[in-house]
Amino acid sequence: MSTALLLLPDLLLIVCGFLVCRYTALDRSVWSAAEKLVYHLLFPALLFGAIVRNPLSLGESAALGGGALALTALGVATSLGLGRLPGVEARLHASGAQTAFRFNSYVALALAERLAGGAGVAGVALLVALCVPLCNVAAVWPLARHSQQAFGRELLRNPLILSTVAGLLCNLAGLRLPEVLGTTLQRIGSAALPIGLMAVGAGLQLGGLNASPRLAAAFLGIRHALLPLAGLGLALLLPLSPTQRTVLVMFSALPTASSCYVLAVRMGGHGPFVAGLVTVSTALGMVSLPLWTALAGRLAG
Repeated sequence: MSTALLLLPDLLLIVCGFLVCRYTALDRSVWSAAEKLVYHLLFPALLFGAIVRNPLSLGESAALGGGALALTALGVATSLGLGRLPGVEARLHASGAQTAFRFNSYVALALAERLAGGAGVAGVALLVALCVPLCNVAAVWPLARHSQQAFGRELLRNPLILSTVAGLLCNLAGLRLPEVLGTTLQRIGSAALPIGLMAVGAGLQLGGLNASPRLAAAFLGIRHALLPLAGLGLALLLPLSPTQRTVLVMFSALPTASSCYVLAVRMGGHGPFVAGLVTVSTALGMVSLPLWTALAGRLAG
């Protein structure tokens, strides 16, 4: 299966959610409840399980982890910096900024396994553990500030942040879940992606990006051009193994996280705008990921 086809099911799930919400009895009232389920249970279980299942080796992967953190910091700084430009609407910026630096961890894990086997999955697990907490903190901050919610309180009760920090602490402490509990958690988490992506489609308004086309283009440009270029440069500069180069470039070019939409809606953001960004980012990823991973393959060779 090509990299483009790996992302096609995600895009089709968004389309499916759009059609089901508008042309069946499963209307917005159903999907509002589904968004709460994804936000409070399914995505936290996915993130916690992905981190705990794959042992981390910080010493052997310091350069890889540092490169990923640098890329994430670049995405956070540039996307949040857009809010200082004249004419940028505060609610749209607070809602959409996260799409420029958050990433689809499910696609990352699946693609890493296909490109680099177990070593690739272990590398992505490290990046998930290091970068997801930073991404979630940076995503919550502008939304909390815009909605005049207490930032510290939002961090302490945000299920995505709590689950990733808990997973990281358990992993570093060497704790492993009993098989029956791990399997149960994995099955709960496996429902996160399909329901989350269908919720994106259910919330999609085809004109959502018309609220601010230039801002949307800037966010997508950071996610699909600036960060991959920076990732390619870091892969050349850092002392990485061939597998680590592939993982870092792939990480830099991932489409944005589908949970961006759920987080924006649950915190009073502009749902249709974020749903449009997630949809377009997923579609762009079908084109950009094969190109960037091919370049990474040449570097690794």
